[in-house]
Amino acid sequence: MVKHLKRNHMYDSKFSLSAIFLLFFMLWAPLGQYNFLIENWMKLGTYAVPLILFLFFSFTQERTDSILADMKLMPILLLVAYLIHQFEEHWIDLFGNHYAFYNYFNALLLGVLGSPDSNVMPASAAALFVINTSLVWLVGIIAIWRSPNHLFPVLAMNGIVLVNAISHILSGIVNLSYNPGLLTAISIFIPLAIAFYRKVLQISPIAKPQIIASLVWAILAHVILIAGLIVSNWFRLVPESVYFATLVAWSVLPVFLFVTPIQQNTKT
Repeated sequence: MVKHLKRNHMYDSKFSLSAIFLLFFMLWAPLGQYNFLIENWMKLGTYAVPLILFLFFSFTQERTDSILADMKLMPILLLVAYLIHQFEEHWIDLFGNHYAFYNYFNALLLGVLGSPDSNVMPASAAALFVINTSLVWLVGIIAIWRSPNHLFPVLAMNGIVLVNAISHILSGIVNLSYNPGLLTAISIFIPLAIAFYRKVLQISPIAKPQIIASLVWAILAHVILIAGLIVSNWFRLVPESVYFATLVAWSVLPVFLFVTPIQQNTKT
């Protein structure tokens, strides 16, 4: 019986991995859809939100006393939260502006580079597409795939949510102005990410090293994100494709970290 269950689990895992590979192959491979996706990826993400929630609640039977303690539900909620954030950030912001993050982020980068009047846009539309579909979509889907037995990918997704929220808030404070994505960063990201980290510590205090590691991973993800744009699209030291491959590799890294399951406090 045990061998049969293990065999089924291995089959399901391989099937899920194949589905993930197929999904991102269809997103990133040059199949004639690339220009459409570069312009519309955030719309597809927005429309996927109700479908993701419907499928989860339709096929999930087990329930926990706390949503934050449901390690199968939390990566889905984190991904859904980010898809909602991408609506404000990349599609329609708080003031009704479309695709506002592209101009905002490039102006920010050009200011840091000391060339605010340059016509070169370090954050190309293609780069924003790959950044968001790798460091968000791929990380989130990996977290869903690996949960509930492998905690670190879920923590990594939570880390991306929290670090991104902090970057929006710090930018708003420094510039004393709204930036695309700030509303959802404050109202959704901060409370959700902090509450989840606290719940994980409550359930399993020995997960603290994993939480710290997930924050370090998320901070380095943002460093790679920005540094890669500058190196590839401003200084032209490496092809943009190498930068994209680095983003994908960093997104997959959580699969290989802290693989051993941790013990949970079932009384909590």
